Amino acid sequence: MRRASHFLLLFSFSLLGALRAPAADPALKAEATAALKRAATYYHQKIAFHGGYVYYYSPDLTRRLGEGVAAPDQIWVQPPATPTVGIAFVSAYQAAKDPAYLEAARDAAKALAYGQLNSGGWTNSISFDPASRNTAEYRNGKGRGRNNSTFDDGISAGALRCLIRVDRALDGKDPEIRDAVKTALDAVLAAQFPNGGFPQVWTGPVAAVSPAKAKYPDYDWRTENRVKEYWNLYTLNDDVLVFTADMLAEAADAYNDDRCRKALAKLGDFLMDAQMPDPQPAWAQQYDYEMRPVWARKFEPPAVAGRESQGAIRVLMKVHSRTGDAKYLEPIPRALAYLEKSRLPDGRLSRYYELQSNKPLYMSRQGDKYSLTHDDSELPDHYGWKNADQTAELRREYEAARTGGRGTAAAATSLPPTDDEVRSIIAALDSEGRWISRFAGEPLVGQPKFRAGEEYVASAVFAENVEKLAKYLAAP
Repeated sequence: MRRASHFLLLFSFSLLGALRAPAADPALKAEATAALKRAATYYHQKIAFHGGYVYYYSPDLTRRLGEGVAAPDQIWVQPPATPTVGIAFVSAYQAAKDPAYLEAARDAAKALAYGQLNSGGWTNSISFDPASRNTAEYRNGKGRGRNNSTFDDGISAGALRCLIRVDRALDGKDPEIRDAVKTALDAVLAAQFPNGGFPQVWTGPVAAVSPAKAKYPDYDWRTENRVKEYWNLYTLNDDVLVFTADMLAEAADAYNDDRCRKALAKLGDFLMDAQMPDPQPAWAQQYDYEMRPVWARKFEPPAVAGRESQGAIRVLMKVHSRTGDAKYLEPIPRALAYLEKSRLPDGRLSRYYELQSNKPLYMSRQGDKYSLTHDDSELPDHYGWKNADQTAELRREYEAARTGGRGTAAAATSLPPTDDEVRSIIAALDSEGRWISRFAGEPLVGQPKFRAGEEYVASAVFAENVEKLAKYLAAP
């Protein structure tokens, strides 16, 4: 047995060695370093406004787009804008040790700190013109309007993760950034319900609500109980809890914060309670305080949700990996089996499945009026009615977690890009230091109104390429 174990150990080391990327080509590393510098310099010096960013820019920089046309004084918080770019700059600094990248990251963090609300989080954009109608109730007193911090679309979680990364890179030496982190973490933890769930929006600490288990409505959900302020209820919509779980895990590690660890475990407890009973053991987009699926926007009905259910499974595996508690894996087999049986003929999952009947549920639209339907032939094009089926990947991760114990599902880390990938990234960079995209009709965040073939500069593309170059440069 000892000889067999020794052989397996040697084999494992050999396999790990084989999987490692070969040593980087010194000449290519030099090219990658120069390309990173050129791209980062352009984005920081030519595109940043008060250190912040929006989603898209026309090549001549006369148009700036977030969710629609951005005002001249406005930056975007919702990823992939300011937080995503700021995090990419931190990655560049950690890989290349160039202080210019840390300065760019600090500027992004300062922009986010400027737009932090009195409620401790963020809304989707920040305006630097105190008289603008785009301002909100900023902590710095330079805004006016609403105080609605939001978890929607990773807005507050993304901003907080960026601030955490910058704060750590600065060793906590910027008091403004450190204070913004502390304020945001305190606010996020106060916005968690006692059962572990989170609302979509908060303006202060949430009310204490008695825990309950998920149940089907005992009324006609099609017409009754349309809650006006649905954003105050338990929310999974648009992967709110996926973003929040990632942020809590990062904060727990960055500051050894036991409050965040406990909040993450409570989030797992909520998802266990929110799993619907048979015949649909998965999750809805939002629940009322009695844990019944409810309406949100007029095209978001009470239903079991394919996309959000896959997100819930990912969060449960993350909580298991962090706590080592096998109870967080228990809901997953039933959910996966249900989702696998619910695939559409084209292999995707419906965003919505009708409660109890499990028929794929859609909406038709005439003007501003939406109607429930099972017909998918004329779907409104502003929403993702069908989503990719990720159950095969989720099942592999679940099996790894179940058989490998604590942390196995989250243990794998991606390899740096190959030399060919790096060459492609460098080749795509133009003489000014831009990666120019050309619109080909694909769905884009923010739903910009680009013409076919129109060129634009995208923060998401910049951040992705910078992250890849940084990973390549950081590899041995």
